[in-house]
Amino acid sequence: MPPVSAPVLPDAEYLVLSSRLIPGLDGGYTIATLARARMLAAAGAADGAGPQLLTFDPGTIADHAEHRRVFAERGALTDPDRLRNLFDEAVAPQGGAAAWLRDAADAAVTADPDREYRVLADPAGRPFAALPVIPGNPDWHLTDEPVLVYDESGAVVGALHGFRGLYGAWLAHITAALGERPIVVICESRQLGELIADWRDPRVRILHPIHTMHVEAPYTPDAGLNTLWTRWFRLADRFDAVIWPTATQRDDVVARFGEAANHVVVPNPIAPVERRDDLREEGLVVVLGRLAAGKRIDHSIRAFVEADVPGSRMEIWGTGAEQERLAALIAELDAADRVHLCGYTDDSATVLDRASVLVTSTAFEGQPLGIVEALLHGTPVVSYDVRYGIRDVLGAGGGVLVPAGDIGALGAALRGLLTDPDRLAALRVEAPAVAAAWSPERSADALVATIAAAVQAPSRRR
Repeated sequence: MPPVSAPVLPDAEYLVLSSRLIPGLDGGYTIATLARARMLAAAGAADGAGPQLLTFDPGTIADHAEHRRVFAERGALTDPDRLRNLFDEAVAPQGGAAAWLRDAADAAVTADPDREYRVLADPAGRPFAALPVIPGNPDWHLTDEPVLVYDESGAVVGALHGFRGLYGAWLAHITAALGERPIVVICESRQLGELIADWRDPRVRILHPIHTMHVEAPYTPDAGLNTLWTRWFRLADRFDAVIWPTATQRDDVVARFGEAANHVVVPNPIAPVERRDDLREEGLVVVLGRLAAGKRIDHSIRAFVEADVPGSRMEIWGTGAEQERLAALIAELDAADRVHLCGYTDDSATVLDRASVLVTSTAFEGQPLGIVEALLHGTPVVSYDVRYGIRDVLGAGGGVLVPAGDIGALGAALRGLLTDPDRLAALRVEAPAVAAAWSPERSADALVATIAAAVQAPSRRR
């Protein structure tokens, strides 16, 4: 039987939309978004230059230049010049707003005199736009409050109808220069997705990856949605494909909301690593990630102390709001000689190569990037069985799953591995093979097939 050929990336223009891309922020979201862009470049988008990465955060031109520099230095960008920002390009060289922004402004729209505005200025201090300040409102992006536009003299020449009008003006300006080829838009942000769900340009196909949990506590398939997700699900069938990072989350969504939307699975890719087994430290248990309440790192600490394995020790790598509380817990448990808060690391690879076991006691996950990365380094994982992604990975091997929230079971699993070198060695051997299911090649095949199907089908926004 002849081999099945891999899908071919369609001849199209490729745009990736992200609310922001800032080094050190947004964790797995930023990693996955940039990895997807590099994957498209490797598949031949723009002759290998990759998609244009369009961001919408109102930082300064200097801020965004520094972000490009850091990402390029880390090898996260194929072509730094293709990382563009709306507000960088909204400035005219002679001062005031760029021509495309002035042309989109409605001279009949005026500012609300009772509304506070954030005035944006170019490096010379000349204003070019002003954004309405809408504190405490999670729906700020949906407001119709005017966005003011200035000319080179500093006078307001008109306004746009909210952030939808502002973002739409920039996207119309960009796509006007792209000719008649199909335009594949990969919208990585839920807020942006809500604003472009009615984009009726016949060239455009919108693929919308999802990065996060869609339910609230207790994070079961039938748990409540927050209002942001409730609104988003009403729009989901307008996207040409909704991309979920795990089959479990996709299946839960289809079972609950039906098949009106085009729900597909494209695992987020994890690049191969060069593991250093010579660095392995027996008995070293590692926690790696943000010190946030939802990560329940206190459970990991209590489980490790309960395991009470002679010669073992725990390193907790990360920073966040829970740091003081965790330090107090370590002192309360009289465990400072065995449990250490190590702070931030930009070398997670070495941490995982040193670790005997990675433990996670998170309440929920959106994507299992950290679990897969640990397995690639040959580091078995002990974890609560929570949605989403962890069972999708560890269900195939490489670690131990215990009931969510059961600190005793978590401790017993740690004790079992740390006192059974043969089982620990077996998990180390199988871990990289389990992680291979999340390889860039498999992810690329799934993404390219999804894009090809979307380009061939009619737009869902006709």
